[in-house]
Amino acid sequence: MLFTNLIAGASILGAAVASPIHGHKDNKRDLVYVTNRVTSTVVVYGDAPMTLAGASTTVALDADHIPTEATSPISYADVTRGDAAPTEAVSTTADAPESTSSTSSSTSSGSASSSSAASPDFGSGFKGITYSPYTDGGACKSAQQVASDLASLSSYGVIRLYGVDCNQVENVFQGKASGQKLFLGVYFMDQIEAGVEQIASAVNSYGSWDDVVAVSIGNELVNSGASVDTVSSYVSTGRAALTSAGYTGPVVSVDTFTALIANPSLCDCNDFVAVNAHAYFDQNTAAEDAGSWLMNQIERVWGTCNGNKQVVITESGWPSQGQTYGKAVPSKENQKIAIESIKKTCGDATILFTAFNDYWKADGAWGVEKYWGVLSSE
Repeated sequence: MLFTNLIAGASILGAAVASPIHGHKDNKRDLVYVTNRVTSTVVVYGDAPMTLAGASTTVALDADHIPTEATSPISYADVTRGDAAPTEAVSTTADAPESTSSTSSSTSSGSASSSSAASPDFGSGFKGITYSPYTDGGACKSAQQVASDLASLSSYGVIRLYGVDCNQVENVFQGKASGQKLFLGVYFMDQIEAGVEQIASAVNSYGSWDDVVAVSIGNELVNSGASVDTVSSYVSTGRAALTSAGYTGPVVSVDTFTALIANPSLCDCNDFVAVNAHAYFDQNTAAEDAGSWLMNQIERVWGTCNGNKQVVITESGWPSQGQTYGKAVPSKENQKIAIESIKKTCGDATILFTAFNDYWKADGAWGVEKYWGVLSSE
């Protein structure tokens, strides 16, 4: 979890992309360029202590590791992750830069990890990974195909699904590794109750509600033009149906980080804040800076919600093919570099996007929409 209070200036633009089959949007992204970032208090990320060079002030933390008072600004360039056990204090330094720099920290998700030179497995450093159950041509994968896919994802603690079509909830429940959790979703807003009913049926047949860490009602709805009031009503409908089905966990509506920052009342709809954010779509960010860029967005979202909600990045990654966009260059090597950067900086707050290339999608803006699969060979 991240705790911070900051002041940031930003210029925000939007970019629309085409809609693929199945009604799933191409995970519409937004472009953002953050300038003149100035922090106003200490950052605490995860549970390990942080040390800052030139420390001049100590900040007391409450039981949840939240600063009890604001003090001097800090320089992110000076932040390092400590190896000692968690403490109830961190230090700050009085010099704050105006340009964005990065924190360096990450705690493991605790899941097992296996890797190969050809296709590295980042599972142990991330909260989870997204998965879509479609063939290259857009048909539904069989239960056997889903199980084969999931065998490559066993080190990821959480698998995020977007909907209930193709019997994906049932198939993933049956194919997932023991101990893996699911972040489930209802995608079509005219079928909320039916979607919840199908989820509940799968849970009752193949697992329990303890296997479900969260349920999303919709994905990027405000970013696509829906009002906050409309989304709030969808979430209320979904939450009521889920409660009736016996689910007592968190309910959210995932949106882009820019949509949430522009519409702070979205914070009130969610039990925690779930946002999608992709550094590639900021043309001023290179692959090696993807982690620090994403940390900036986590901080901005947390501040937008007045520090009252945990922030989880529900999509972030880097494309392996497509057009160069400013400093953002798609390639398999840059995908690995970006993912390592995110992993080291805020992987334990991030669900990686995505397991395999989505050839069923339209090309989308800059021709990258098909090529986000971290386990795909190209």
